[in-house]
Amino acid sequence: MQPTNPEISVVICSYNRANYIREALQSLYDQTLPHTQFEVIVVDNASTDNTEAVCRDFMESHPDAAFYYMLESRQGASFARNTGATQVKAPLLCFMDDDAIAAPDFLTNLLAFFREVPEAGGLGGRIIPRYIPEEPNWMSHYVSSLVGHFHYSDVRTPFKNGKYPLESNMTIKTADFKQIGGFNIKLPGVSGTLRIGGEGKDFFFRLMELGRVIYYDPNVRVEHVVETAKLTPEYMYRVASGIGRGERVRMLEKGWIAYLLKIIEYIFKLGAAVILAIGYWMHGASPKSWPVIQFRIDALKGLFNQ
Repeated sequence: MQPTNPEISVVICSYNRANYIREALQSLYDQTLPHTQFEVIVVDNASTDNTEAVCRDFMESHPDAAFYYMLESRQGASFARNTGATQVKAPLLCFMDDDAIAAPDFLTNLLAFFREVPEAGGLGGRIIPRYIPEEPNWMSHYVSSLVGHFHYSDVRTPFKNGKYPLESNMTIKTADFKQIGGFNIKLPGVSGTLRIGGEGKDFFFRLMELGRVIYYDPNVRVEHVVETAKLTPEYMYRVASGIGRGERVRMLEKGWIAYLLKIIEYIFKLGAAVILAIGYWMHGASPKSWPVIQFRIDALKGLFNQ
């Protein structure tokens, strides 16, 4: 089924998530929004598992909805998202992760927002971790962002003070995406075992420089699957250091002074993490103490490109 004038296009970048992408697709198929009003484009980012087979099987068994599959062989979420965006037909462009599960009213609430706030330049929504089997006792508010947890406000509001949506749940106008040239491929996200993050931050900062106001709406919700067994020190290091690597790229594009100021900022954040850790320890939550510090150490290492 191919809607001639969909109101919103959803792009899902996927890499080796065959175990979860079917649930992501099913959550979009089960939307309260009629199938004629949206399309879904899956961009397989050179997966080595059976992601393609799972996607094609789903699409063949759900012919009454506009789901499409395509391949992007260049590793990195920025490459895949940019490629997917070249194929969209709708004026609104939504990005969702391959291990996210959209609430049934996800797309309905998205469209309602842009009808009510047509001047908005973009929208981010709530991301709720779905821990499998359960949330680890060392997880805290200050570390949970590394596994995609995101809740900016209890009410609809513009982002302020350098805040911006996370990539698992973000929507912009297709025309604006094209105007700023999409995602910065120098910040590809995950590329094999290496991560150079910050692509969403860079994207929305460039959008804000055009004068666009980006909003948050807690009613636009997805869940994000988090397998706690995979939250090893190596995995957490890869994610946290990837944030630092991305900031290194962004700051060096601005010059050495910007980079040095970022180093000072990260050292300050490490000091703040130590204070937070002491607070957790004093309040009987010692398992949460060290991960807060480790996060900032790993991010600082990434900033030094280690």
